[in-house]
Amino acid sequence: MTKQDVVDAVANKTGMTKKDAGEAVEAVLDVVTSALRSGDQVTFTGFGKFSTSKRAARQGVNPRTGDKVWIKEAIVPKFSAGSQLKASVN
Repeated sequence: MTKQDVVDAVANKTGMTKKDAGEAVEAVLDVVTSALRSGDQVTFTGFGKFSTSKRAARQGVNPRTGDKVWIKEAIVPKFSAGSQLKASVN
């Protein structure tokens, strides 16, 4: 399912125009991104939690050449599914 598919589904489910639904979806994504960027967590009870995790610096290997490369530390986004989402998928 693509972002456009989500926009179309939101428009059909809510009766919004596709333009308004697109703006709403974009706004939600912007809010989640901004919260994660500032170090906050975003929790939708029953659905899941968006958070960040710090990945330590480490040494890796270039698969083409076999050379060792240094991978710097990074902050990466995480998603943990909630109990209701897990139950509805199963």
